[in-house]
Amino acid sequence: MGVSTSRPDKGVALVTVDFPPVNALPVRGWYDLADAVRTAGRDPEVRCVVLAAEGRGFNAGVDIKELQRDPGHGSLIGVNHGCAEAFAAVYDCEVPVVAAVGGFCLGGGIGLVGNADAIVAAEDAVFGLPELDRGALGAATHLARLVPQHLMRALYFTSRTATAHELHAHGSVWKVVPREELPAAALELAGEIAAKDGTLIRLAKAAINGIDPVDVRRSYRFEQGFTFEANLSGVADRVRDTFGASGAAGKERQA
Repeated sequence: MGVSTSRPDKGVALVTVDFPPVNALPVRGWYDLADAVRTAGRDPEVRCVVLAAEGRGFNAGVDIKELQRDPGHGSLIGVNHGCAEAFAAVYDCEVPVVAAVGGFCLGGGIGLVGNADAIVAAEDAVFGLPELDRGALGAATHLARLVPQHLMRALYFTSRTATAHELHAHGSVWKVVPREELPAAALELAGEIAAKDGTLIRLAKAAINGIDPVDVRRSYRFEQGFTFEANLSGVADRVRDTFGASGAAGKERQA
C-alpha cells in the first residue's frame, strides 16, 4: 500500500498509487506521490513518467474520513498543501507524464490528470469533481484543461461525471481501451515519447509549460482559498458529514 516506482521499460518510470479501498489519499499520500513524480522526473535515465493506480479506480480524491477525524484544521491545511504539491509535481515534472486512468477519477484525481501531458483511459473510466457534495471547492482549474468552459461549469455545479469516450471526443484523452489493455496502452505511448532524445524532451516540456495561457499553480491555490472559507463558515462540515446527501440524494451522476 502507498506509492511505488518501477521501471517497466527503458526510459520509462511507472509511479503507482495504491491506497485501498478507493485510492482516496491521506495527507501523507499526496506528499509521497509528489516526491515520487519529482524523483522520477529528475532521473537522467527517465524520459517519460507513467502515473497509474491499483484497484477499482484511479483516484477518489482526498481521504475525507481523515478530515472528519481532525477536530481542528490541521488535516485540511495539510491536504490543501499536499494536493497542491502533487498537482504541481505532475505539471512541473521535467519529462512528460502519461496518466493511465481506469475506473473513477474524481476530485484530486482530476488535479493529477488535468496537469498530466497525456491521458490513456480505460473504457470504464469516468471523470468528475463531486466537490460540492463534499463540502469543498477546487480543481476546476484542471477540469477546464479537459473539457470546454461551459461543460466544465455544468459538471462542476452538478457534480456529474464525463466518460472516457466523451473526453476522447473533446481531445483530452489520447486513447480509450478495454480495462485489461490499459497498462500496455499507456506504456506504448510512454515508450514512443521515451524514444526521443532525453535533453530535447526536457526542453520541449519546459517550452510547452512556458506558453501555457493559465498559471495552474496560482489558479488552483486561489480556488483552495474558497475551500478554506467554506470550512471556517461551517458549511463544509455540514455538507461533508452527509456527502452532499441533503442536496444531491438520488441524483444521477453520469453526464
